[in-house]
Amino acid sequence: MSVRPAWEVRENENATRWFDVRLAFTDGAHVDALAVLAGGCVGVEDVRAQPALSLDDLAVLADWIEDSLAEACGAGTAPEGCGGRGRRARPAWPRGAEGRWLVAQEYRAAQRDGADPVLAVMCATGHSRRKALRLIGQARDAGLLAPRRARR
Repeated sequence: MSVRPAWEVRENENATRWFDVRLAFTDGAHVDALAVLAGGCVGVEDVRAQPALSLDDLAVLADWIEDSLAEACGAGTAPEGCGGRGRRARPAWPRGAEGRWLVAQEYRAAQRDGADPVLAVMCATGHSRRKALRLIGQARDAGLLAPRRARR
């Protein structure tokens, strides 16, 4: 099993961390997962397996990776609280006009700093790349960001 940190979002004293997890078996089967650790709970956001997992195996996937995540975080024991039942851990992000305005602020700040603006929105919102791009598009449609390309 290998665990690599993917990204981290901090809000006040709390941190939400995402990890790329790979379980490889001797028979060639493997499981790739995007796991999230927040508030002592382990959640699994994305899973790809070859061959496909049964529903029973999928239900205990978080239990399989708990100890490895604890080691990756530097904790001595597995996280406590949710017992591996998992939940989608995502920072609170306002909806509507306020959310679009905040997305635009994050996007522009990343551009000024020379960083990847899409990644900055992903980290700020806790959403996947696809959802972050959708939020950026909504901010563009609302006139908060410049159009992607000039209209002809």
